[in-house]
Amino acid sequence: MTGSTGLPLLRLGDILLGGLLSDLDDATALRFTDELTTRISEERIRGVIIDISRLEIIDSFVARVLMQLAHTGRLLGARMIVAGMRPAVAITLSELGLQLTGVQTALNPEQAMEQLGWRRPTEAAEEAPHAS
Repeated sequence: MTGSTGLPLLRLGDILLGGLLSDLDDATALRFTDELTTRISEERIRGVIIDISRLEIIDSFVARVLMQLAHTGRLLGARMIVAGMRPAVAITLSELGLQLTGVQTALNPEQAMEQLGWRRPTEAAEEAPHAS
């Protein structure tokens, strides 16, 4: 499902999974933040994963947007995780001295889902005791 911002925002139970694109501008970032915070509040979301695997480069603006999203989401009671950071993005952040303060990270969205306690239904079924 794509939100009104044009950026993907998918609900999986009480978790939202969204993605950022490399051509993020001020207006889109503001709309995405508004939509995300509204949904966290109205839908009682407990976890948000922001997938940045499509970002090949990052600048201070996108880093600031990520920090603001994470801070705002935490204030609303949601655990925020940034997933899919490419090595070049991590290196750029480090070289620019930019720190994603308070932002949890995961290698990919699947790992972020695990951090939030989400397990695939087949895994849960396999671990459930079998009826005798």
